Amino acid sequence: MNIVRMEQVSKRYRQDGLAVDALSEIDLAVAGGEFVALVGPSGSGKTTLLNLIGALDVPSSGRIWIEEREIGRLSRAERSRLRLRRLGFIFQEYNLIPVLSALENVEYVMLLQGVADAERRERAVEMLREVGLAGLEQRRPSQLSGGQQQRVAVARAIVSEPVIVLADEPTANLDSATGAALLDLMRRLNEERGITFVFSTHDPMVIERARRVVRLKDGWIVADHAVSGRTGEAGA
Repeated sequence: MNIVRMEQVSKRYRQDGLAVDALSEIDLAVAGGEFVALVGPSGSGKTTLLNLIGALDVPSSGRIWIEEREIGRLSRAERSRLRLRRLGFIFQEYNLIPVLSALENVEYVMLLQGVADAERRERAVEMLREVGLAGLEQRRPSQLSGGQQQRVAVARAIVSEPVIVLADEPTANLDSATGAALLDLMRRLNEERGITFVFSTHDPMVIERARRVVRLKDGWIVADHAVSGRTGEAGA
């Protein structure tokens, strides 16, 4: 079943009084369980595309559905609720709350969702163990390495069981060994839990591990192909 479906989606911005076409006539579908890399040079439109899939923005024309909800028909508050309940996000800059512990950062989305205290704590502890951070629950972001902070961000993104996780350049601030280990973790979560991931990336390591690569150039999709037979373990 398709989680995301886009039909003839375009996005136009105004910049210095001029119209800039960030995306043009995009047709794209993402099914449950996929592991997709959106790739292309800077300015190709991949981050804009990720923002549209994440209901952080709406298209200038065309239609987008997340599950069966058409984004363009939702109010700002309804899009906010959709992001909270159904989508997970991993950012290049981690976006952890500095005054909260790793455990509290992972709990935060569930707190907003109204999950009961005991269940919230149990799920957060289990998820930190799942991403290899058992014993570090009470450390604040400043007490963690970059790779550990990004693992906290991964745990936070998936603990509420979203239908899709959107990752914007998640390895950009990590060294190659740490980035490879993080990607192998997400690939394992994809394979074992069926979590759907869509990445915006320049990183060859992400592209190597992807099951599907969507290439953009100047706001257009110029290639979209599935890749079979990858183990995702190179560089681990």
